[in-house]
Amino acid sequence: MRAFVRAAAALAAVAVVGLISINAVAATPALPGDGKIIRYAQGDSLGGNYVAAQIVMKAMKALGYDVKMSTMNTTLFFQAASQGDEDIATDVNFPQREPGFRAVEKQAQIVGSGMIVGGGINGYVIDRKTALAYNITSLDQMKDPKIAGLFGSDGKAELISCDPGWSCGDVVDYQLDKFGLKQTVHAVRGKYEALMVDAVTRVKSGKPAFFYAWSPSWATNALVPGKDVVWLPTPADAMPPNVPNKATALLKGVEGCAGGADPCRMAMSSWNFDSVANKEFIAANPAIKTLIEQIKFPVATWSQWEYAISKNGGSSPLITKLADEWVGSNKPQFDQWVATASKAR
Repeated sequence: MRAFVRAAAALAAVAVVGLISINAVAATPALPGDGKIIRYAQGDSLGGNYVAAQIVMKAMKALGYDVKMSTMNTTLFFQAASQGDEDIATDVNFPQREPGFRAVEKQAQIVGSGMIVGGGINGYVIDRKTALAYNITSLDQMKDPKIAGLFGSDGKAELISCDPGWSCGDVVDYQLDKFGLKQTVHAVRGKYEALMVDAVTRVKSGKPAFFYAWSPSWATNALVPGKDVVWLPTPADAMPPNVPNKATALLKGVEGCAGGADPCRMAMSSWNFDSVANKEFIAANPAIKTLIEQIKFPVATWSQWEYAISKNGGSSPLITKLADEWVGSNKPQFDQWVATASKAR
């Protein structure tokens, strides 16, 4: 009899423990990404965007998603997103990529308002030493063969432009023609990073240099506007038909604008890394939509990433290290992004 009582008591205890365990599991809320896969694309142009992508991916995983990362050209991403083969990318450069996006906007949409706080800038740059010595304060002055010849030979300047496949090179070609600079400025379109290594060396050694650049970027960290180089204001807003420009290129607060001009007329209006997602995917995943709408990084942070990558090479371990360091130093912010996103419905 006593053995029976003990056995019954043991079974009751097991039942109670089992009930508690079931209730504990039931009380644990499911994460919005449980059982779901995100096909996340990053562009094929290495920079701070790769660090940002790693941070975004960490946040996606914290929401329970299994993330499959791929690297591809933005044009290919647009096609893949429109077909439902890729879900989202967070480093699509606007306004440069707007024409390609418009071709797929029935299937894809922009999410959030850009990854860079305040956006970035694009423009023409010369070394500060030459700018001060010859009082060069405008791109328009390059019409003078004497000024243009300082940056090349025989009265014609050599301007480092963009890679052949980049739309910023189309902007440069269009503007040189529009501003009447074709006779005195020759745009060199090649591998930008390799060409800029030479430009950095020239400026550091006190020689003239003339190039197209953007910020945040490694180039404007290696050659700091206002210290090593200056931005040359353009004479007017002018954009080729294939690169839309919704706002003015006249921007306030540009550090290092030649002659101290403020506002400074840049090559184009402010740009940003925007997020583009397949419409069906984003409709089915409100947590991702809310997450992306929150995430932004200051220009200074992007600049630090760009500089670290240019100085040390863009290896995967370095990208991971930079992302881990940012999350470690900004844990409350990161956790808030995830917590807010997890409540989205």
